[in-house]
Amino acid sequence: MFDKLAEAVNGDHNLVLRGKTCSLTLLIEIDNDEYFIDIVSGEIINVVSGQFLMRHWDLAIRASQATWSKFWQKYPEPGFHDIFAMNRFGHCKIEGNTKVLLSHIRFIKDVVSKPRFLGTGVSSNGKA
Repeated sequence: MFDKLAEAVNGDHNLVLRGKTCSLTLLIEIDNDEYFIDIVSGEIINVVSGQFLMRHWDLAIRASQATWSKFWQKYPEPGFHDIFAMNRFGHCKIEGNTKVLLSHIRFIKDVVSKPRFLGTGVSSNGKA
């Protein structure tokens, strides 16, 4: 799924335009699997997975495979429809630079939810 994320985000002109002032490394953690998404001026330039000792990230969203599966459904159930709802109900943990998050909230939320529209999600074995 993350191999298609860069193409989907970068191909969405309005989304890239919305994030043109956003540059960060976003960490998405699914159980113990880490995905580092490097974003520069609203475009995903790199996605790296694996366990990296002390790899830099600006913002992290950590959740279980089951939580991400529910979040990435085309029509998620209440409590799994939004990263802030998932955080509020204890389904995920948001860490890092809140200034970046709040400054680019719409862009980041749209990037994280983009897999809903790719027709893919997290498989039953937890792999994206």
